[in-house]
Amino acid sequence: MAFIKKLFKNVVHDRDPDEETLTVKGKPEPKYYGTVTPYPNLNASHDASVLQSAIETHDVDEDVIISVLVKRNNEQRQKIKAVYEASTGEKLDVALKSALRRDLEDITLALLMPPAHYDAYKLRRATKGLGTHEDVLIEILATRSNQEILEIKRIFKKVYEEELDDVIDSDTSGDFALALHAMLKANKDESNAVDMELVQQDAEALFEAGENSEGIDIPVFIDILTKRNGPQLSKTFQRYARISDVSLPEALDMELKGDIEDCLTAIVKCAWNKPAFFAEKLHLAMKGRGTCDDTLIRVLVSRSEIDLQKIIGEYRAMYGRRLQEDILEDTKGHYQQVLIGLCGAH
Repeated sequence: MAFIKKLFKNVVHDRDPDEETLTVKGKPEPKYYGTVTPYPNLNASHDASVLQSAIETHDVDEDVIISVLVKRNNEQRQKIKAVYEASTGEKLDVALKSALRRDLEDITLALLMPPAHYDAYKLRRATKGLGTHEDVLIEILATRSNQEILEIKRIFKKVYEEELDDVIDSDTSGDFALALHAMLKANKDESNAVDMELVQQDAEALFEAGENSEGIDIPVFIDILTKRNGPQLSKTFQRYARISDVSLPEALDMELKGDIEDCLTAIVKCAWNKPAFFAEKLHLAMKGRGTCDDTLIRVLVSRSEIDLQKIIGEYRAMYGRRLQEDILEDTKGHYQQVLIGLCGAH
């Protein structure tokens, strides 16, 4: 499918900034759309002791391990980890790695990592060994905030003793590498403000890059798509359609293939509706034969304290089914229990 047609086709709806806040004591505060909340009256020492007993029992008590880790948020899990190591002399993730197997092991270890460490770990896995998992690179870099990307780069350097930019250089090339490096700069506008003068400038620049020049000037698209906020991009594409005189201009029916098309498409989808982008990822992970457990784990763990409520809502709106229904059909056992637990009571 032509790139520009795909961009227009996959726009779901614009965000409403008013829906993102609520008033607390007269001041606007961001609403919480996560599904995992802090456990009331946390007792890290008690939890560490309970986990130790569950791990060391003859038959590992997966139910207890799940009930503790899924019902605590990430900050609380870090406290439990610290107490566990101080009291047993062994790291909790090492103990669980020895006690658990396969998907349950993977998702449990993911829950124990601080968010930036987990993202850095997934980026390392995506670029290490044979082949590069471009979809993971795109997903993480296109959906994290500027501050999150800077923290991921810092952790990556600290843990793996390499600059993430250098790793991207060695594993990718061409326009795709250019787009990834643009996102790694972490200078995207994160406001909801719309500059109508800039809208006109960008629309004209995109028109020139796609229609009035010899070949497609991809760097122009990369520069605009990786710097502008969602509302700004929405207005830009509306203005572009007016400049072109048609909503889906044939002249912009440009055939981009492979990683750069996937990357730019993902950036645009996220700009308009990030929860819908993740809902689609989850749907594709369970569609057809087999299940991409890596995607299920990565999305549910990384979004459980951010916007998983919204993702669950978009999933039902887009596919006419509850996310939990598809998880129950595609997974089983204690691993399934963790996934369902992360979805919360929705």
